[in-house]
Amino acid sequence: MSSDEIAFAAPIPVLRMFDVARTYEFYRDYLGFAVDWEHRFGDDFPLYAQVSRAEAKLHLSEHHGDGTPGSVVWIAVADIRAWHAELAGKQYRYAKPGYPEDGPGGPGFELTDPSGNTLRFAQPDRDPAAATRG
Repeated sequence: MSSDEIAFAAPIPVLRMFDVARTYEFYRDYLGFAVDWEHRFGDDFPLYAQVSRAEAKLHLSEHHGDGTPGSVVWIAVADIRAWHAELAGKQYRYAKPGYPEDGPGGPGFELTDPSGNTLRFAQPDRDPAAATRG
């Protein structure tokens, strides 16, 4: 197999988290992501978890050195206005989505999670799934 034939999966960003309850409130309760799995190396060890919604997957980690607070993740969305309306209709005290504005990846908006990581949601000119396949 040549190097041109090697298949790669979509990358999964690892984001640092400091408060599991607030992080889950943001990702699970506000954004509607599912908690796919959790891992700890033992009792009272840091949590490492995966959350997902549709094709978007993120790893959240309490481990020192995993991720850098303040990271940015760009997430393609098929219908940015419907996504905005869903979030704007929720009662979440720590974030309110700004109205989608034109940007380099298409119209979008951003939200900051409880650990200072920025999620940039955008609707690209073409199908988001195709954008991830190239």
